[in-house]
Amino acid sequence: MTQARITQWQLLQLAVSFLTRIPVKLCFEVTSQHLNQASRYFALVGLGLGLVHALLFYCLQFILPASLCVLLVMALSLLITGAFHEDGWADVWDGFGGGWQVSQKLNIMKDSRLGTYGAAALIIILVLKYQSLVILSEKIGVLLFAIIAGQCLSRVVATSIIFSMDYVSEDASAKVKPLAMHLSKISLVTLLLTAVFLFAITLKFQLVTWQTLVIITLILVFVRLMVMHWFKRQLGGYTGDCLGAAQQLSEVSIYITLIAIMTSTAQ
Repeated sequence: MTQARITQWQLLQLAVSFLTRIPVKLCFEVTSQHLNQASRYFALVGLGLGLVHALLFYCLQFILPASLCVLLVMALSLLITGAFHEDGWADVWDGFGGGWQVSQKLNIMKDSRLGTYGAAALIIILVLKYQSLVILSEKIGVLLFAIIAGQCLSRVVATSIIFSMDYVSEDASAKVKPLAMHLSKISLVTLLLTAVFLFAITLKFQLVTWQTLVIITLILVFVRLMVMHWFKRQLGGYTGDCLGAAQQLSEVSIYITLIAIMTSTAQ
């Protein structure tokens, strides 16, 4: 194996280690540059997680009700990721809802305690996920796509924000700070190619139509623009918690879009 391939394999391992609780033995000294470059594989890690979750649902559906299958899949997701993105989602709502100035919002977001805004937002996002996936389970192909796309494409949206916005934080030790260096074009292209690969596989197995993929793409572009405007207005840039919030909102947007399409075509 060439050194270039070894490096890319190490970056993929680092991406898995960063985004999940999966024990990964890193046989190299991790630098901020490595972590920055590893972000190109975040969508690929999401794709892998989505495949695992989809496989679990597919196997469980033969012996358990769909609603319970969805709950177990969500539990697995929280277990594997350590509720990494959900934590960011809750922190953003606590900070934006409880602070007036940027410094106040950043301090609240750093606080490990869960506030009223964050708790309410966390409950809402989890209920939305659960209810959406239960509804989508009426069509197994659509549900499997939703689970995989929800994990993969949401990370494309969240990670791509690094390419377009400035990082803001008063915490020099923030875990996401090494990612704050401007996302390279190679990393951005790698993210987008992961999405293209998912679309190609989806069309090959006819899980959803190409029109559905176009609509989802447009919705995610819109969501990305809206959250970037939101973060810019609230903080003047983004933090790691903001990326988690963007991932959660993008994931739910995919589910709701698929439900809307499924409902409209059924009429």
